[in-house]
Amino acid sequence: MGFEGADPGTVRPGGRTARVRAAVLRAAGDALAEGGFAHLDLADIARRAEVGKTTVYRRWGTVTILMADLLMDMAEQSLPRTETGSLLGDLKANARLVQRTLADPRQGALFKAMIAAATCEAKTAEALRRFYDIRVKEWAPCVQQAIDRGEVPEGTDVHEVIRAVSAPLYYRLLTSGDRLDEAAADRAAEAAAAAARAGAYLRGQEGRV
Repeated sequence: MGFEGADPGTVRPGGRTARVRAAVLRAAGDALAEGGFAHLDLADIARRAEVGKTTVYRRWGTVTILMADLLMDMAEQSLPRTETGSLLGDLKANARLVQRTLADPRQGALFKAMIAAATCEAKTAEALRRFYDIRVKEWAPCVQQAIDRGEVPEGTDVHEVIRAVSAPLYYRLLTSGDRLDEAAADRAAEAAAAAARAGAYLRGQEGRV
């Protein structure tokens, strides 16, 4: 299978090329966390990664394509879901993973910058949607397992339950400034689990009072 027509930066390399990609993505993440999207510069990223500018420009071409590759790498490197045998246990594991990520000084700043960039860059917005789609699909089976066990009603939208877990944590990160600790993560998981059991996420319920 060929890669004709693939965007620069989307081909998964091996060997030295893989090491170069890892160094550039790490440098891009550092630069993004430090200065935000507006100050990103491919030449600076090349310098940080100790890679030739020509290599970076030829491989990625633009900052937005590099950001898309960084988001894909982050999705690939994210930890797999945890299975505890109960919906609440699984959702707490998910919430605590999100909480640890967003509370980390580097990772939290990185996500803030990515979300800010997505408001004005279509390619970054698309890449961010793909990132969250991958992560939601990774965790959605725990809700399906809860349906199969009879914990939540048939017809529950499994993806909406997972989104409901992380939404309060992102709210804290982006707007309220409240502390992002394990207690906040557990409350988010408990609220989503209780709502799911009550049928709040049944498909076809949108718009009903």
